Amino acid sequence: MSGAASGGAGLRGGARAAGRPRGMAGGAGWRLLPVPPPLVLLLLLLVPVPGGLGKPTARQERARPGAAQQQQQHEDGPGFQYDHEAFLGKEEARSFDQLSPEESRERLGKIVDRIDENKDGYLTTEELKNWIKRVQKRYIYENVAKVWKDYDLNKDNKIAWEEYKQATYGYYLENPEEFQDATDRHSFKKMLPRDERRFKTADLDGDLAATREEFTAFLHPEEFEHMKNIVVLETLEDIDKNEDGFVDQDEYIADMFANEEGGPEPDWVITEREQFSDFRDLNKDGKMDKEEIQHWILPQDYDHALAEARHLVYESDVDKDQKLTKEEVLDNWNMFVGSQATNYGEDLTRNHDEL
Repeated sequence: MSGAASGGAGLRGGARAAGRPRGMAGGAGWRLLPVPPPLVLLLLLLVPVPGGLGKPTARQERARPGAAQQQQQHEDGPGFQYDHEAFLGKEEARSFDQLSPEESRERLGKIVDRIDENKDGYLTTEELKNWIKRVQKRYIYENVAKVWKDYDLNKDNKIAWEEYKQATYGYYLENPEEFQDATDRHSFKKMLPRDERRFKTADLDGDLAATREEFTAFLHPEEFEHMKNIVVLETLEDIDKNEDGFVDQDEYIADMFANEEGGPEPDWVITEREQFSDFRDLNKDGKMDKEEIQHWILPQDYDHALAEARHLVYESDVDKDQKLTKEEVLDNWNMFVGSQATNYGEDLTRNHDEL
């Protein structure tokens, strides 16, 4: 299976990479900047060998669609290269960089024509939002399609839990002597029951065999209502180092910043401590419970696609009429290359008829 696409329980690294969208309610002063689709990326999870025993490799742990972009947002420069690379990976980003500005503008212009649903020559916030949601959905289902064959070993168009376990953990289970490091052994022993718990939650009919929709929920739990408790629980388990069932301020900070040099904390970390006190710890008891964690990572009143669409209009709307002409988009094409609206540039390298 392709290691960057899936493995383990899919997008557990995704949210840590994608993180809390900048501009989210709950923090004064956050800028609205492009945010990767929830399940983009950086998923170096467990890499199975198709049809054989997958040798586990290092991976990140959980899906956290709205949580930890705090550090990234403070490191972002004025450009969009970080966002571009976060979505495409450096190799793909480098490939896109081979396009001339003229080629980029031409291909982006064709995408603008597709986004303009009523063909009135303008892109509204609503049209951009609809397009971004379409891009997000396409990514999710293409991701599942790419890895499906690596797990559906008997080709019955379902993925049984035993198939998944064999493909992902078979090497570890049959060669435990190769995992001498205590940390590695603990990690894999922890991941297997977590994956089983997530799989069974996604398996709505309880037959221990996932349909495509159920497997999509397994890999992308933040996209499914019935999986949200799993997302919250995995987040709690990963951050709650003292295992008291809560996330205190130090645990919250440690999840995004390691003060290895022992010096003073950067200003952005100090700001995050204030964020925790003012906006995360809703009942002011000094820690976050599951309900507060859900409010943090899965806010009910925040629409990622709408926030991105508003950001694009705000930054590109030269005449301030709250809609964009093609010329306004093309004049600010660098932003759209680094935006969800073009899958951080990926759509520009596709034939526009595929979109």
